[in-house]
Amino acid sequence: MEVCAGAGGQALGLEQAGFVPLALVERDASCCATLRLNRPAWPVIEGDLRDFDGRPFRGADLFAGGLPCPPFSIAGRQLGERDERNLFPQAFRLVAEIRPRAVMIENVKGLMGPAFHGYRRSLDQEFARLGFETFWHLLNACDFGVPQLRPRVVIVALRRDLAPIYEPPEPSLHAPPSVGETLHPLMSSSGWKAASAWRKRAAGIAPTIVGGSHKHGGPDLGPTRAKRAWAQMGVDGHGLADTPPAPEFEGNPRLTVPMVARLQGFPEDWQIAGRKTAAYRQVGNAFPPPVARAVGVQIARCLSAAAVVEQSA
Repeated sequence: MEVCAGAGGQALGLEQAGFVPLALVERDASCCATLRLNRPAWPVIEGDLRDFDGRPFRGADLFAGGLPCPPFSIAGRQLGERDERNLFPQAFRLVAEIRPRAVMIENVKGLMGPAFHGYRRSLDQEFARLGFETFWHLLNACDFGVPQLRPRVVIVALRRDLAPIYEPPEPSLHAPPSVGETLHPLMSSSGWKAASAWRKRAAGIAPTIVGGSHKHGGPDLGPTRAKRAWAQMGVDGHGLADTPPAPEFEGNPRLTVPMVARLQGFPEDWQIAGRKTAAYRQVGNAFPPPVARAVGVQIARCLSAAAVVEQSA
């Protein structure tokens, strides 16, 4: 059972890990359209999390969510629990109502900063009160095959009897593909003559893609430092293009929304609904599916191992 489902990055990764969603709660209409477009059978519930009743879903194996990041982001004011967008209290309410065997919550790296030491401790205490043991992971998407520097915090909470069985996700043994390798098929799809030369120039991995919030942020590739990093790879980060470069295009191309989606680890057939700004915000704020899958696989293994032990007993 997932909340703040967004464009489906976490849900897709968990699906790949073997989980089946009982419900996906999301208030953004564009995100809901994306989820329904790609998975018509998924039970998408469009509405505010504060109004959602988790009791009908009691007994779900996993409660998951990518809770809003602005309260803890270093790009914001870091108001934490004082930020109106902080949904940890609602998540705990739903965990108490649903009583899952496992919890998986994703957020920004800023949550691990010194400013939130006390708040992290309070989260651990609340999970403990509900009967869970917590595991804090700082995972970088590039360690799981995603061509992007994207550190994210993942909180895994397991029922106390399950916690000894859990093993953290292991990074991939292989380096991720470069931006050029990942995007060359799309960059060359309209016949751009310089696509092969561009692929060689874009030999690194992408900086963190920033989708912005509903209050701030538009369709560009982030702050000045990120734009400089993009420029070194031959990408104009000051906006997005509607289409790939034309055959005679000269200069640094801009990325399209499908290109950004590939850099987030979405598969080729995953479509993003909505106009360019709304679509880019969905992709930029997504949890890369390969990272969600890696964590989900470890949780699934833990739950399966526990089930075998229970059956043998």
